[in-house]
Amino acid sequence: MKIALLGYGKMGKVIERIALERNHEIVLRKGSNDSFNGLENANVAIDFSVPNCAVENISTCFKNNIPVVSGTTGWLDKYNEMVALCNQNNGSFIYGSNFSLGVNIFFELNEYLAKMMANLEQYNVSMEEIHHTQKLDAPSGTAISLANGIIKNTDYANWTLETAKKNEIHIDAKRIENVPGTHSVFYDSEVDQIEIKHTAHSREGFALGAVIAAEWILGKKGVFTMKDVLFSENR
Repeated sequence: MKIALLGYGKMGKVIERIALERNHEIVLRKGSNDSFNGLENANVAIDFSVPNCAVENISTCFKNNIPVVSGTTGWLDKYNEMVALCNQNNGSFIYGSNFSLGVNIFFELNEYLAKMMANLEQYNVSMEEIHHTQKLDAPSGTAISLANGIIKNTDYANWTLETAKKNEIHIDAKRIENVPGTHSVFYDSEVDQIEIKHTAHSREGFALGAVIAAEWILGKKGVFTMKDVLFSENR
C-alpha cells in the first residue's frame, strides 16, 4: 500500500514507522508548508495535520480520488461539508477523533454504561481529559466523542468546559507535559462514584489504528468510522 502522510509531526513520524514495519510505502510526507507533489502516487492518505490544514488536505484528496483516513481534530465545523464532498466525488473517508483500538472499545463501553445509568437520577456525570501541552484543541476530540456518546443515550443535552447546568456534562480539560492522552468518565452520587478510564501510554496505539484503518478502507466507497473498521462483518 502506498501512503501519503498529510502532517509530518510527531504522530506522522510514528505512523510512518509503523506503516513501514507493516511493509507499506510512504510516497508523500507533507508538512504544513509543503506541496501535494506525490499525492497522485498514493493508494490512501492519512491526515494527522493541524486544524487549519485538515480541510484543504481532505478536500484535495477527494478531488484526486484518494481515500482519506483523518485523525486531525479541531475542524469539525466543516465535517458535514467534507462528507458531502466525499459523496459528490464517490470517495472514501474515515474520520476518527481517536484511532486507538483500545479507545474505540472504550467508546463502546462508555455508551453501554450510559444506557445503564440513564434512569438513575441520583448520579451526575462528568469527565476529565489530560493531554500534552502541545495539543491545540480543548476539549479533545476523544472527549467530545465520549460526551456525545453519553448525550445520545441519556437526557443530557450538551457538554461544557464551564460550570455545568443540570443537563450539561462538565469536561475538565488539563494540559500536562508528556501525557499522550487520558480520558475518564465519572458518575457521582452521594454514596459512591463509578469511574471508567482509558490511559494511553504512547502514540503507538493511535498510529497503529490509523494504519489499520487505511488498510481496511482500500477498495471501499463511502463514509465510515472506526466502529466499522473494528466491528463490521467485512473487516
